[in-house]
Amino acid sequence: MTEAASAKPKRREMSPGLKFATEIGPLILFFAANSQAHRIFGNDVAQNIFYATGVFMVAIVLSLIVSISIERRPPVMPLISGVLVLIMGGLTLYLQDELFIKLKPTIVNILFAVGLMTALAFGQLVLKYIFGGAFKLSEKGWRILTWRWSGFFIYLAVVNEIVWRTQTTDFWVAFKVWGIMPMTIAFALWQMRVVNQHPEKPAEAERDEAA
Repeated sequence: MTEAASAKPKRREMSPGLKFATEIGPLILFFAANSQAHRIFGNDVAQNIFYATGVFMVAIVLSLIVSISIERRPPVMPLISGVLVLIMGGLTLYLQDELFIKLKPTIVNILFAVGLMTALAFGQLVLKYIFGGAFKLSEKGWRILTWRWSGFFIYLAVVNEIVWRTQTTDFWVAFKVWGIMPMTIAFALWQMRVVNQHPEKPAEAERDEAA
């Protein structure tokens, strides 16, 4: 086997703008459909959430197709979230019960938190696998990020439970877009301090290349 044939295919990365669009686009469409479906389809306003759920499911599938076609690998967290959207959205539409789509953020955030911490307990740095192409951190840095993101995912799960149980469906949908997304972006930007404070050490870089 030649050296060229045995070389690992180089990972391709989406531009930050396109990546952001594939992540927030389905949520924007979810919000728009929930507020405008009755005007477009002539349905009762109370049925808007079901039309919005269908739009959300289609948009999620399209965003995953775009991500996979460009990066040539499935995006781990969006894929898990997307599968749960299809499952919980499917139950929402089949049973005509909005409870399932409202529970999806709680379930996915708990899964992310438990998955990160379980992997860390076995010495696996999942975030390094997911974001290692974009950031070069020491193992201590990846561990700090793992703890912080796990805590943030638990926080998002708790917030989602409080909001959907105490507020209207329209408020919950709007909060998903205009509340959760800005909080997530702000939290991610805050973590750049960890990236700057814990750069990858030369010995770790050499070990990664050898592996």
